[in-house]
Amino acid sequence: MTDETTFPKLVSLACHDLRTPLATVYGFARTIARAEGLEPKLAGYAEMIETASQQLAELVDELSLAARIEGDRYEPKLLPVSTGELAEAVAAKLGAERVDVSGAGASVETDTDAARSVAALVQCALRHGGLEQVAVIADGAELRVSPITPASAPVVLGEDLRDLGAAVAVLHLRRLGGSVALDGETLTIRFA
Repeated sequence: MTDETTFPKLVSLACHDLRTPLATVYGFARTIARAEGLEPKLAGYAEMIETASQQLAELVDELSLAARIEGDRYEPKLLPVSTGELAEAVAAKLGAERVDVSGAGASVETDTDAARSVAALVQCALRHGGLEQVAVIADGAELRVSPITPASAPVVLGEDLRDLGAAVAVLHLRRLGGSVALDGETLTIRFA
């Protein structure tokens, strides 16, 4: 094994080993939060633990995807999906009040993690741009996200590594043969 192949394998192993304790934390937090007769304050804490464990699981999944891509062990399972459906999935995940979707889009071949990657880019634009809402337009094989602020642009493009989700999303979408590019205040995500 070389250093180049060892690190991605170690990261993949760590991600695998983290999933079991995270599932345990999530499961028990969920059980406690739904228990009858629990003090509201304690129920709130259990819900916070449940939410945090879900967020940790998503981070582990993102890190695992990056390790598979970097270790040249990524094998996407391509399926037909509409870019309009991808945009709607992002709005469902992040909230329709935060993501304004328009356009019908077109069918593209991409893998099941594409919606998560697009959501990560949109979430990054919201978070690092200090925005309340962004627009996502499905136009053919492209999704256009705007506005992208000057401060958030390098983070959304994965050039300034301050957002794991965005960095992995750019790596993922490019590995699928797509592209992520900025034109003014518009991020264009193009599927192959």
